Formats: sequence, structure tokens, C-alpha cells
Amino acid sequence: MTRRRYPTHSAPRRPGRARRPVHRRKKGQGVDTAGLLVVAALASVLIPQARQWLALHGSRAGAVAIAALAAGALILVLVKAGRRGASAWAARRRRPEGWDIHFLDTLHHTEFEEAVRDLMRRDGAYDAIRVGGAGDNGADVKGTDPAGRRWVIQCKHRRDGAAGAAVGTPDLHVLNGTGRPVHGGDVVVLVTNGRITAPAVKFAQSQRLHLVDRTTLNTWASGSLPLWEILADLPAPRRSHPVGRVRRPPF
Repeated sequence: MTRRRYPTHSAPRRPGRARRPVHRRKKGQGVDTAGLLVVAALASVLIPQARQWLALHGSRAGAVAIAALAAGALILVLVKAGRRGASAWAARRRRPEGWDIHFLDTLHHTEFEEAVRDLMRRDGAYDAIRVGGAGDNGADVKGTDPAGRRWVIQCKHRRDGAAGAAVGTPDLHVLNGTGRPVHGGDVVVLVTNGRITAPAVKFAQSQRLHLVDRTTLNTWASGSLPLWEILADLPAPRRSHPVGRVRRPPF
């Protein structure tokens, strides 16, 4: 797939359309689960029958060879299907365009973290990385904006979106305890495609944490403004002359 280049002028890019993700497998994307099940079912029936027929009418060596060829063909189908699914997300994550909230809802939680990272890169935080996983100390994405501020982001993906469990104050405690002293964050953020409880909002305000809820996330992902132009009350820039929003390929 041809790599998309970001324009080098300062005008923001308009979002386009993106294909669907891999882990939440929908019709026509990623691995065709139904097709693979059909292939597996046919193989489980045909291979024993072929071996039985050859055992009665042909050599045992021939039966073994036929069975091996059939098994090899099945493995090839599975491998090719898996590669199609992997390449689909690899291509999609290079194009953070048109990622509205409904698209983000369909992502696996690791893909959601990658999407947040890619959105940061899209907007000029070219050093943004995904660090989520075991031992991440409450940070899933980290990066530096054009004004030199260090962003530490915790991602909370809800499979059911707005219908999923709301983010509460316990989800903010670890981030609050590590965002600045451990990760050195100037801007500490929680991003979710779900809801945030009122006590959590109050706690975040008292601790100078920034929240990106479902509505704000949709504005950020589907629009052209970077997150640092959407959120209010950010720390002062570290650089006296912030770097302009010059687009360049993040990958």
C-alpha cells in the first residue's frame, strides 16, 4: 500500500475515511473467521475420508502424502488470512484520518493506544510512543508537543463505548501518582471513548489532570485541531517560540 505523505504547509489536513480494525473483526476486514471455520470443517471431514479411501484402494504412503498436502494447504490459508489482517491495521494506523468515535469504539485496547499515539504524531508530537503494557506505571502514550511540553497519556478503552463502565476516580489515582514524578509529564491526560463520572471530573480538576472524554475525543480524532488547541488551562510552553504545525510523515 502506498505510504501517505503529510503536506509540508501549515494548513491542517481534512480527515478522510479509514478502514475498520483487525482485532474487532467485522464483515470484510481482517481475518475472515467464518471462512476459516468453513475451511477447517471441510478439512476435518475430507482429510480422514481421503486417507480411508486411499488406505482401501491405494498405498498407505499415498494416503499419508494426500493428508499432508491437505494439512499444508489449510495452514497456508490460515497464515495468509492472518497476514491480511495484520497488514490491514498496519496500513490503517499510518492514516489517522476520519477516525471518528465510532471507528475508535471498534478498536482493540492496544490498537486504541496506538491510535492515540498516531494522533499525537499527526499533530506534531513526532516523538510520541506507546508504552502501555505491564509495568507502564499508568502511562500508555508519551510525547512532546511543538511547544516543548511533555504529555503523559493514560488510555481507557471501552468496548461498548458510552454504554461501557464509566471511568472513575480509581482510574485516575495511578496516573496522578506517576504522571509527573515518574514520567516527568507537563500535561497529564486520561483519554477514553467512554464516560467519566462526576467525582472523577472533580478529582481531575483538583489535581490538574486533563480529561478527554468521548465527545472531546471525537472532536480531536475526526477534526484537524491538535489536542493542545482543544484542551484548556495547559501549562505555559517550554519553548519561547513553539514549533509550527508542519506536517511530516510520522512513520
